[in-house]
Amino acid sequence: MSLATDLPHSQGRAAGEAAKTHGTGAEKPAPRRRSRQRRERIFQWLFLVPAVVYMTLFFGYPVVKNVVMSFQEYTTSTFFTGEAPWVGFTNYVTVLSSSLFSTSLLNTALFTVGSIIGQFVIGLALAIFFQRKFPLNGILRSLLLLPWLLPLIVSSAVWRWILDKDSGALNRFLGDLGIIDTGIPWLTSTSLALIAVVGVNIWIGIPFNLTILYGGLQEIPDELYEAGSLDGATGWKAFRHITWPMLRPVVSVVLVLGVVYTLKVLDIILGLTNGGPANSTQTIATQSYNLSFHEFKFGEGAALGNVLVIISLVFAVLYLRASRRAVDE
Repeated sequence: MSLATDLPHSQGRAAGEAAKTHGTGAEKPAPRRRSRQRRERIFQWLFLVPAVVYMTLFFGYPVVKNVVMSFQEYTTSTFFTGEAPWVGFTNYVTVLSSSLFSTSLLNTALFTVGSIIGQFVIGLALAIFFQRKFPLNGILRSLLLLPWLLPLIVSSAVWRWILDKDSGALNRFLGDLGIIDTGIPWLTSTSLALIAVVGVNIWIGIPFNLTILYGGLQEIPDELYEAGSLDGATGWKAFRHITWPMLRPVVSVVLVLGVVYTLKVLDIILGLTNGGPANSTQTIATQSYNLSFHEFKFGEGAALGNVLVIISLVFAVLYLRASRRAVDE
């Protein structure tokens, strides 16, 4: 009786141990999988570390240093003594209350708006034009990239010669056509200098807009235009109801990057007019540069630079929110 009773128990115990052994064998790959995932994660971080270190040293540190400097009386003597007294918001109050700041702010707005409108409209028109297939299409698009590839200081030097009042190529060309009798002071007139600088910046920025917008147009399926043509959506209607809605995300990127880049333009203005004549082309970027490297008021220059950064961030956030709301609607 006892033997018969114990037999099922022993068989059940053996089956349970076999099941445990089988389960343990099935779970053996799990630690290997975890170790493999851990190694992959370590390798991922190892690839990221150089980029993080680079961003921290060359972007993070300068930004933090500039912010700290804007609250200090940072002068040339600081490089020798290491002393930079803390002055709080004095630098910000000084630059924002100066009579030159309002002029620089207005010139910055006019320069940015004029440049962005010209670059975007011409770039979009060229992008639509190059959508058509014709001989030398690729070569012409490549040639249009040259202004973007040239160093800005080289471009400004060339345009300074072109726009020179006495011996400039533009005035000579207009004179040969009989349009003008005397040279136009493109860069020395307070009413024309800003217009000339905006024109040069438009010329430089067209290739960027053309390249990005052309890539966006290439992503729009041809089937949409074919379907639209059946409903009578051709020409301007096709652009309004098909091209523009599909291109809107690319347009947002182009405009945000264009505005942020244009706000900080420095080389072109310094090379053409150096902020003159009579501060007619002085912008916040050039004023910050002059405060830091001409007057050696590094604290005030840093404060004005931070103001420019804040303006850029505010515009980017507001525009992206507005464009996102428009897409959702």
